[in-house]
Amino acid sequence: MAKLNAKQRRFVEEYLIDLNATQAAIRAGYSVKRASEIGYQLLQKTTVSEAIAVEMARRSKRTEITQDMIVQQLAKIAFADLKEYVEWNEEGIQLKPSDGVDGTVLQSISEVNLPKGGTKTEIKMNDKLKALELLGRHLGMFKDNVNVNATVGVQIIDDIGSDGDAD
Repeated sequence: MAKLNAKQRRFVEEYLIDLNATQAAIRAGYSVKRASEIGYQLLQKTTVSEAIAVEMARRSKRTEITQDMIVQQLAKIAFADLKEYVEWNEEGIQLKPSDGVDGTVLQSISEVNLPKGGTKTEIKMNDKLKALELLGRHLGMFKDNVNVNATVGVQIIDDIGSDGDAD
């Protein structure tokens, strides 16, 4: 990050936290009123975008977390089937043995004591819709911003008083 000034370096560091250019600009000390514009402009600068890419690569190497790993985990959550974790039989619903269950797609498993005695097991899966949304965004299926580029010709005609009438 040698080619960046101090504020730009701070922007890069802050941007890596949440990938939000506006908030990164504010936290880096830029004007709150112009943070959105400044954040966008900073991301357009080659030196800043290259510094972000370098720092993201360093973080990925350091943490050993890759984009592929994230996408694979999202896919596991998005396409998880409850039948992989429970079985239905004449005794009711039973949890499958834990050694055969991928716990990474489950948010929680709990037993609740019932008021009239006995227990009830509750399984909460991770948010499948959110995982599908994130995968869809990764694949470019959803567009939040609609860009309209158009050329519009405008002609202003001022003919007030051209025929001598004041009305």
